[in-house]
Amino acid sequence: MEGETMENTNEERLKKEFQDMVKQNAPTSNFIKDCLAAFVVGGLFCIIGQFVMNFFINMGVPKDDVGYYVASIMVFLGAFLTGLGVYDNIGKFAGAGSIVPITGFSNSIVAPAMEFKREGYVFGVGAKMFVIAGPVLVYGISSSVVVGIIYYIINLFK
Repeated sequence: MEGETMENTNEERLKKEFQDMVKQNAPTSNFIKDCLAAFVVGGLFCIIGQFVMNFFINMGVPKDDVGYYVASIMVFLGAFLTGLGVYDNIGKFAGAGSIVPITGFSNSIVAPAMEFKREGYVFGVGAKMFVIAGPVLVYGISSSVVVGIIYYIINLFK
């Protein structure tokens, strides 16, 4: 019994030491500042997207097709900024404000590809390109198929 008490005391002491170490080394963040930065940067991406959309509408592109143009340009912009190393700095400042827009998706594809570029185009860039974005695509496509099947089954009984 006494050995168990000693072991529990030692275990509790180690847990307390670990919790103290975590508190000392955990990064601190200013919640309000982080939320404002995400809001402003995400809003700027939206403003840029709206500007691109207005540009193509004024150029006479049919409204049904403008979304494709805007998405393509925003994906290119995210990839380009990632290639220049600028998107990482935007991400450090804005957090979720840089991840949520379509430019963040572009960044999630290009960043791993650039990281493994020195391993070659096939085993480096090609193999690592979808490390982060691949699961997102698989989940999105799979869930849309499941929802479509459920929708089909529900409509059978109407």
